[in-house]
Amino acid sequence: MSALKKRKVQHERSSFTEETPRQPKPSKKTMDRIDDTKEPAEDLAKKAVKKAATDDVKKVKKEKKRKAESEEPADEELAPAESPEDGEHTTPPKSFSDLGVIPALCEALAQMGFELPTPIQRESIPLALNGRDIIGLAETGSGKTLAFALPILQALMENPSHLFGLVLAPTRELAYQISQQIEAAGSLIGVKCAVIVGGMDMVPQAIALGKKPHIIVATPGRLLDHLENTKGFSLRTLKYLVMDEADRLLDLDFGPILDKILKVLPKEQPST
Repeated sequence: MSALKKRKVQHERSSFTEETPRQPKPSKKTMDRIDDTKEPAEDLAKKAVKKAATDDVKKVKKEKKRKAESEEPADEELAPAESPEDGEHTTPPKSFSDLGVIPALCEALAQMGFELPTPIQRESIPLALNGRDIIGLAETGSGKTLAFALPILQALMENPSHLFGLVLAPTRELAYQISQQIEAAGSLIGVKCAVIVGGMDMVPQAIALGKKPHIIVATPGRLLDHLENTKGFSLRTLKYLVMDEADRLLDLDFGPILDKILKVLPKEQPST
């Protein structure tokens, strides 16, 4: 190749080189900044695992919440009000006959308008029929008079005798009410009651006691008067003792009188 041609080629190469500018090399400071933004592969892997675990926990919580929301209405729908057939069977209320009361007394109770026993009667009558001593707590009008009267009347029918039961009451009014209910309940068996209370003539009362009634209903003070002063009157044959509204008897300072009455009673008799 001639010297002229070689010179021309070199000139062309030189021109081409000048047309392509060189990229500037990054400085050392720039390289350090770039390296700082790159995390090690191990740290990146840990972050990825942690993020995946967090996502799984969120997913599980979300699924549980969705499931709970979907089940709540279903529970309400599956728990309708119980019908008598499907629900728990309630025990039918017991009748007086179920408690062991004899037919004659049940008939008298029906005539008085009593069909089902009250709670105090359900609890006390079976025990009293078995000769158990009873302390009963019940409000006025709860049927407590018949609760103690029915077992006494039934025992009287099985073993008839005079001066069979004694009921002590704190007031004259209550004594008369008790007597009326006992005579009504025992009307079909011919039971006889004598009411012995203060404020009344003792002579008619002594005559009534002389007729040997089945049951005596008395206030403590007047009963003690007859025990001490009425000739031929005693409670040796007594089988049942009832102290109605015993708390009131003690509140009215009948304690010493009650002690004297109890001393003349037979040692063994059921009491309520």
